[in-house]
Amino acid sequence: MPRGFWNELNKPFFALAPMADVTDPTFRRIISKYGKPDVMWTEFVSADGLFLGGRGAIIRDLDFTEDERPIVAQLFTSRPELMKKAVELARDMGFDGVDINMGCPDRSIEKQGAGAVLMKNPNLAVELIKSAKAGAGDLPISIKTRVGYNKDELDEWLPILLSAEPSAITIHARTRKQMSKEPADWNLVKRAVEIRDKMENTSASSQHSTLIIGNGDVSDIKDARKKAKESGADGVMFGRAIFGNPWLFDENKKEITIEERLKVLLEHTKLFEEIASHKNFSIMKKHFNAYVNGWPASKGRVSAKELRMKLMETSTASEAEKIINDYLKG
Repeated sequence: MPRGFWNELNKPFFALAPMADVTDPTFRRIISKYGKPDVMWTEFVSADGLFLGGRGAIIRDLDFTEDERPIVAQLFTSRPELMKKAVELARDMGFDGVDINMGCPDRSIEKQGAGAVLMKNPNLAVELIKSAKAGAGDLPISIKTRVGYNKDELDEWLPILLSAEPSAITIHARTRKQMSKEPADWNLVKRAVEIRDKMENTSASSQHSTLIIGNGDVSDIKDARKKAKESGADGVMFGRAIFGNPWLFDENKKEITIEERLKVLLEHTKLFEEIASHKNFSIMKKHFNAYVNGWPASKGRVSAKELRMKLMETSTASEAEKIINDYLKG
């Protein structure tokens, strides 16, 4: 089982989750600059799209800089032969690892037989892991999944994945049915660790333990350390907490002023327009909503809500820049 960079991480380590139209190359660069995690994931990328049409735009989602290392490319498909080819491509591009998406609840992805629906097709899931390994060489293969589809199926599902010996498995502590509507149950992450440990102790062939990463409702580093200690997880993955907070992984950062927040938002916006021209500018509006939040009107300045409403009307970085600069000037 190739472990690569995973062997070099101190435990508990902290990871940035793959999120569509959020953890794109633009935001990852901003995060790397202001609060880099121990390991980063790309957005999930379609292996089918890379080889069956649309490669020109899709491959741009795999752009990364040296500052983002170690970085893992997340791929999805239901076709083992395309998984192998996509992993070979990721290896050639210089990624540090590849992750297989087996937890995304998006219906368009499930209709392709990929994402969370793979929990209903364990034979195909194992075949995808084998194909990924066949294309990986020394590149470590990991998996991100959930505890079950409609109900908790961890006792049946996790051993199947562990038997394929991936380097790491991220457990989103909810079922597919729960989406993100109910609180994540970290007792299930603890049970995942127990299942892993039991299998390791009874297996004569396993030389390296698969790392277990917990995911779901993690608010900050302090909360992550607590959850890791209580569950025994080797690492913790952050998702929604990164919205509007590229300083999330910087434990030395004490307070972020409104001015600093807006200047980084402007930097983020300009960078998006510069390197993500294949994407619609409206994607930035979810970031406007996250950065510009939570302060009242004061000293001749409008409230966060009023400023946010103005930014939501913009369609270019220059328009956003004028609004932000006018605000900062009071």
